[in-house]
Amino acid sequence: MAVASEQRHKMIGDVHLLLTDGQGRVLFGRRANTGYEDGAYHLPSGHLEAGESVVAALVREAKEEIGVTIDPTGVGFAHVMHNSSSGGRVAFFFRVERWEGEPANMEPDKCDDLAWFALDTLPDRMIGYCRDALGHIAGQRQFSTFGW
Repeated sequence: MAVASEQRHKMIGDVHLLLTDGQGRVLFGRRANTGYEDGAYHLPSGHLEAGESVVAALVREAKEEIGVTIDPTGVGFAHVMHNSSSGGRVAFFFRVERWEGEPANMEPDKCDDLAWFALDTLPDRMIGYCRDALGHIAGQRQFSTFGW
């Protein structure tokens, strides 16, 4: 059993977007030139910034990465995962079914493909914690841990 530290842990927060089309497919980008999991598909995502809510972060990341505008009132909670990477981080997954604009690759220096996938036919190469979280989402489980 691990011994608790007297020092408080500071945790990184991530947001992940399940942009879902009328056929129930989810949009993924393929990582490129990042130095981490290049060639793997991943949901549009990013870190929380200081003073930002998880919904505001999701709306910002959607605009920055795929050029769509999301109404914060249309964001639906899907899952939260406590991930052991980087000493512990919390990943929030949200589903969005309505947005403005056509999804486009706004970060070609970090992404070389955008593609829609059904949750039961995910791409072969994905980042492990994301695949795990999507399995929990498909099973309607709202919380999970990964890597502990």
